[in-house]
This record gives sequence, structure tokens and C-alpha cells, in this order.
Amino acid sequence: MKPEGVKHKNYEILNLIGYGLAKFDDDFVKQFGFKNKSAFYNYIVENKIAESVGTVKNRQDLFDPFFDNGRKGWWQKGNAYIHRKILIDNLFGTLDISEFSQIVKLYLTENFKLKIEQKAEINPILKSKFKQLQITGQEAEIYFLNNYKSISIFENGKLEDARLFGDGYDFQIEVSPIFYLAEVKGVRANSGSIRITQNEYLKAKEYKEKYILSVVCNLNDVPKITTIENPLKNLNFSVKEIINKQINYHSENIKW
Repeated sequence: MKPEGVKHKNYEILNLIGYGLAKFDDDFVKQFGFKNKSAFYNYIVENKIAESVGTVKNRQDLFDPFFDNGRKGWWQKGNAYIHRKILIDNLFGTLDISEFSQIVKLYLTENFKLKIEQKAEINPILKSKFKQLQITGQEAEIYFLNNYKSISIFENGKLEDARLFGDGYDFQIEVSPIFYLAEVKGVRANSGSIRITQNEYLKAKEYKEKYILSVVCNLNDVPKITTIENPLKNLNFSVKEIINKQINYHSENIKW
């Protein structure tokens, strides 16, 4: 049995496969050239994406309750794993079966070196969304967006997304008359360190108790949000200087 909080080595692709099977059913496996699910399951096992056919079926069972497909799956788990569906929905939920299958095929060719023919060219936006799948911070932020009202201090708050500004916090949450700044960090297991940037440090220093560090841990299983007010006061941080080399390309002087 896999220890609690330990990420399955093929976590992302198994979630994508389970989602595809639950949402598109037999039509999903036909996108890969298989006539039935049994042949597709065996293909997944033979290529060491899953240890057994049961592993693949279990991943479909996890997603089945969230789709109107006539199967109950792991209904007794309630919404314990719905965060996995929400993450995939946010990235790929509007895709049709052909486009979603392209994402799964891209993952299999890039990470498992399988030779799978794409029936059409993958557009750049899909490739960009694909890159977001493995970013822990993205998953944590999506979970926070869907669950921040479960935190007592934010229960009656109005959230505004500030991620595009890059100003040291992810969200502003107005709980009148107070404006809180929430910075979200993700941790795969139940324990682990987090890091903050210089921008985040300065914002936390400026806003003190109104700056709320929100750590979403246990992303591999059932996530939990822990909030720390005034994190510079209540956590110990050590300085680690990292010098990044940035390369820019300049054109010649042109009269426009």
C-alpha cells in the first residue's frame, strides 16, 4: 500500500486517464485505437503507467461520481477527491474528446516515449495548459479559490484575483472594512518547507497581520488549508540568494 501523502509516480497521467474514462467512457479508449476498455487497460499496464488493471479502474472509480455516466464509482468518498476533477476542469474542462485525448497522448509521448500518432496538430494554447498541469502552485491556487470560504477569517469575504500583477500576493479578500492579502503555497504531502520571494517578503512586512500565508498541503490525497497570519512573525525563514541569468533579444533600430 502506498503511504499516505506519498505521490504516485504517475499521479498526473493516471488522473488524466481516470478523468477521460469517467467523462467520455468507451469513446475515450477508441481515440487510442482500442475497441474496448480491457485492451486499453492492458496497454496502460504493459507500458508501466500503472502497476495493474485494478489501478486504472480505481482511478476511473475516483472520477465516476462527478460525472453523469450511470456509474457510482467511489460514491462513498463524497467530495474527498473532487479537487482533482476541479484542477483538470480548470485546465481542460472545455475540451472535446479529441482535444482532451491529444493532451493525454502528449503526456504519454513526452514522459513515456510512446509512439502515438496525433490525428491533428496540437495548438499552442493546449501546449501551454499542458505545462501548467505539473505545477504544484497552480493546483494549490485552484484548490484555494474553491475552498477559501471554508476558512473562518475569509468566510464572508469577497475575493479578487491578483496573480497577474506579480506584486507579492495571489488574492485580495475584502472582509469589510478590512482588506486581507492571501499568498497561496502548495505542499504535496502533509509536511514540507515553503519559500517566499522577495516581493512576497516585502508585502508580508508591510501588511503584517493582514497578510495571510495560506498553505495547501496533502495535495496528493485530501488537501487541507493552513493559514498563518503575519508569517514573518510566526515562521522562521532563512535567506537563500539565487541569481538568475535573464537573456533578452533586441532588434536593430527600426523606423516604425
